[in-house]
Amino acid sequence: MQSPFANLTPVVKNLIIINILFFVATYALQQFVELEKLLGAFYPASPLFKPWQPITYMFMHGGFTHIFFNMFAVFMFGPILEQTMGSKRFFNYYFITGLGAFALYMVVQAIQLHGITGTFTIPHPEVESSYFNYGGGQEQAIKLYSIYNFPMVGASGAVFGILVGFGLLFPELEMMIIFLPVPIKAKYYVIGYVILELFSGVRQAPGDNVAHFAHLGGALIGFILIKIWGMKKTNNYY
Repeated sequence: MQSPFANLTPVVKNLIIINILFFVATYALQQFVELEKLLGAFYPASPLFKPWQPITYMFMHGGFTHIFFNMFAVFMFGPILEQTMGSKRFFNYYFITGLGAFALYMVVQAIQLHGITGTFTIPHPEVESSYFNYGGGQEQAIKLYSIYNFPMVGASGAVFGILVGFGLLFPELEMMIIFLPVPIKAKYYVIGYVILELFSGVRQAPGDNVAHFAHLGGALIGFILIKIWGMKKTNNYY
């Protein structure tokens, strides 16, 4: 029996392998180094921010479910995009949408920070008591602490870029979605998913630690790239 990975396109195959290696290393080396703190993406004004994090955060994941669904999406939708775009352009597309996800998420965090403090940075963020100096009470102090000390991790922004690219280039392709008894066209699936992410990001439900605006950033940059590159929808399904 042929392996399901045998016919994967080269960039997709290597992305999946690298993500799995990073995931295994996160747990295998946790007694020696906290890779999530070193490679996850922190707010740029945080003492924990490092210049490589806007790239490396894409290879870090917060648990098995997180990496499984991200890599499953790359596995399902990535090869058709790589075959359509070519490997070099797909490689660029993946990382540019991931950088777009980072940029939009950090802009949203900066806006939230400014709304609480009136500035885009706070003095002495390494001192926990400094988060209580803005008169907003415990809830706002927790929010400030999370902005400075909780990293963004995961390939989800780039994955949303892939989904948008798939929806734009293969809009009429019908897909079967779990829990839905009827097939749904790719364009409606992508539009619905983006609207759900926008609603979830604006709503900011208590306990929701998903970076919805990072997903939207990847989706937005993916849309822009497809338009700039002049790529057209196709009915040539693989």
